[in-house]
Amino acid sequence: MNNSSNNRIDPDKLSGLLNAVSKKIGVPADTLKSELEAGKFDSALSAMSGSDAARFRQAVNNPQLVEKMMSTPQAKALYKKLSGGK
Repeated sequence: MNNSSNNRIDPDKLSGLLNAVSKKIGVPADTLKSELEAGKFDSALSAMSGSDAARFRQAVNNPQLVEKMMSTPQAKALYKKLSGGK
């Protein structure tokens, strides 16, 4: 079994998450993606409460956790709502 493939997040899910977060915090998705890829979380964290920022940091450090969270029915429903789906 290839462990490196287990550490990767589905690009479609990541893109959708970036778009939803960018709309929520008012930061362009490209800017947010660039910051996150560079290891900077300034834009994302500045718009979050302390507890949300802590959860965000935990998720960023654990790709399996993000994948697990994005696979839940609640996350799918939230993504649909945030992305304008009905």
